[in-house]
Amino acid sequence: MENFKKEKVTSQTLMSRLAALALAAALALGLVGCDTSSIVPGGSGDVMPNPAASQTETTPSDGQNAAFQMHFIDVGQALSVLVECDGQFMLYDGGNVDDGSLVVSYLQKQGVEQLQYVFCSHAHEDHVGGLAAVMAKFPAGHAYSPVTEGSTKCFNDFVKYTQQQGLQLEVPSVGTVWPLGSATVTLLGPVTQYSETNNTSLVLRIDYGVTSFLLTGDMENTAETDLVNSGANLKADVLQVGHHGSSTSTSYLFLNAVLPEMGVISCGTGNKYGHPHEETLSILRDAKVDVYRTDLQGTITIGSDGQNFTVGTERFVPDSQLNPTDPSSSSTAQQAYIGNVNSKKFHLPSCANLPAEKNQILFSSYDEAVAAGYSPCSSCIK
Repeated sequence: MENFKKEKVTSQTLMSRLAALALAAALALGLVGCDTSSIVPGGSGDVMPNPAASQTETTPSDGQNAAFQMHFIDVGQALSVLVECDGQFMLYDGGNVDDGSLVVSYLQKQGVEQLQYVFCSHAHEDHVGGLAAVMAKFPAGHAYSPVTEGSTKCFNDFVKYTQQQGLQLEVPSVGTVWPLGSATVTLLGPVTQYSETNNTSLVLRIDYGVTSFLLTGDMENTAETDLVNSGANLKADVLQVGHHGSSTSTSYLFLNAVLPEMGVISCGTGNKYGHPHEETLSILRDAKVDVYRTDLQGTITIGSDGQNFTVGTERFVPDSQLNPTDPSSSSTAQQAYIGNVNSKKFHLPSCANLPAEKNQILFSSYDEAVAAGYSPCSSCIK
């Protein structure tokens, strides 16, 4: 497992990141004629982080022995996060159905015998699918989900194995606080009801000492805006980047409120959705967020002593590959899009619904297509 040394976070570097993000947001929104008056440094995150919080370089064994650990398990184009504090465990999502045995095996290797809490962020298979296998193997104290009924077999299997333990699936209320060892887990969202399943994602804030973490599931822009406007304390050191790095999530407004030092993207190698999208990587770059990705680095483990945190990955990957939008990188990779002059939709070049060549127009970025009055294809751009 490789470890990476990161610079200590100071109030000066945080203000630099705030200014850079505010400027980038203003420029981007200005391209499409949007009002930027709602974008202010700090957003709802007026509480500045403790400048003592930082990442430091340690040996792998130091990270593995930390009292607090967060594991972003490599489950491909899905999500599963194991959190441990003082020997107590919680699981946030379980990947796809086919990932169930992998997640169970990983938990066993980490010494898990029981789970204090199991959270299903929302009812899509790539989040709930593997939880049935987990509930069949490990006793749990509580199981939570934004809904208690679903129309899919994978969700119903999760409910079935939860009930076989004598538990009822619970829908938690915003503001609920759970102890996990000496860490604190708080439910921040969703703050209202949504018809779009992604926006129903349970949003968890985890605090351990002065280090903080935010799990967002597949929450998209609409729910992000509502969450910011709710006044919730979103400032966090580590952000689980929403919806596998899709451009439907991680808006300037939301990232301006969180302002993380580190963003973790859980996605699959060469996935058909093109995740993470270039737009999301650009926003993270503008905010000076260090990007970590399971598709390139495998399982990502974060250890914290309450003041500092360490990061370990299965594979070493240079920064220029983790975020190829970085202008300092030698890479010139950029996602191109193909527009349909008739439908005013734009597509990834790999989309099966590309228009005839005579009706095509090429855009060099997502923002350029939107500024030209085109909207994303719902089939290839998630």
